[in-house]
Amino acid sequence: MAQPLAGVRIADFSHVIAGPLATQFLRLLGAEVIKVEPAQGDAMRFYTHTPGRAGMAEPFVGANAGKRSVVLDLKTAEGRAQARALTGTCDIFVENFRPGVAARLGLGADDLTAAFPSLIYCSVSGFGQTGPMRDFPAIDQVIQSVSGLMSLSGHEGDPAERIGFPIVDTYSALLTAFAILAAYTQRQADPERRGQVIDVSMLDATLVMMSSVVGPLLMSGQKPVRAGNRGFSGAPTADTFATGDGEITIGAVQQVQVERLFRAMDLAGLIDDPRFADRDARLANDPALQEILRARFAEKSALEWEEILSAAGVPAGKVRALDEALAFDQIRDRDLFLDLPGGTDRVMNAGFRFAHDGPGLNAPAPKLGEHTEDVLAEIAQKRSA
Repeated sequence: MAQPLAGVRIADFSHVIAGPLATQFLRLLGAEVIKVEPAQGDAMRFYTHTPGRAGMAEPFVGANAGKRSVVLDLKTAEGRAQARALTGTCDIFVENFRPGVAARLGLGADDLTAAFPSLIYCSVSGFGQTGPMRDFPAIDQVIQSVSGLMSLSGHEGDPAERIGFPIVDTYSALLTAFAILAAYTQRQADPERRGQVIDVSMLDATLVMMSSVVGPLLMSGQKPVRAGNRGFSGAPTADTFATGDGEITIGAVQQVQVERLFRAMDLAGLIDDPRFADRDARLANDPALQEILRARFAEKSALEWEEILSAAGVPAGKVRALDEALAFDQIRDRDLFLDLPGGTDRVMNAGFRFAHDGPGLNAPAPKLGEHTEDVLAEIAQKRSA
């Protein structure tokens, strides 16, 4: 067998994170991705603080490994003609220009789907192709701000603060890949092999990502409360605590988990204490319970408590720095990383496993324009055949 998307060909006109990361997920599943860049290259080629990596920055490599790079000047008639010719050889077209730009270049959804009825055309933008904000420029942290995401973290009264990585771009990429796969499946089942036009808005995607708090607000008018590291349940036994060495997060939400927690911490007497006997009582006596837990957690290290509580069936994890997490035995066991040819670059795999023919690749990220001549020659050959 072959990978799920073997034989699928994608023209990727996107840049920076959301679009390229979406096509990277598809590349990991076996699709051929032809990355179209301007002469100066995708800006993310230069997102690095490491000397000597300009042009092949680490985030760029992680989102473009295994792709082919073609340089086209879309400001010229020749470049636009080449772009259309390339699209005619592809199943999927992805772009994340500002709304209206692709159409002005003759590469809009109407033009290309009229010329190529089987084409799956996907646009990714900050606010979508419709609506009063469609023409507004946007990046990850702006969408975090506009969507309400930045207002959710921290404690009441704290200034808004962005999530510490481009979470909007990442989730938008996942949703884009999901939408493309759905459209491709739809096309394959259609006797007429009709394509599809997909409109992905980063703002829409962020609200979908926040559905656990959006739903209660829509249905019951329940506004989310900023509660620091307190879990979604609001339980005082689902929080982050300082220990004798480091911090630990616990998630004792169910009654059985709370009782396991108390026993494992040698606090079994709390089980029958009327102040902490059930969820409502624990919420009513939150400060008192927190004080007891903080004092007990201070007696051992975070790693010790992680082992004790996990063994007792209580969700618990030491707060780890990223480098510590990457060195974790559990992470190393999961085949999350791919070593690219050359022996220096390591990138993320798709994050899931198949029993056979699953996600993966064994090719480096392309140098700027590395495949221009080959791809244009292939297109000319197909047109003359």
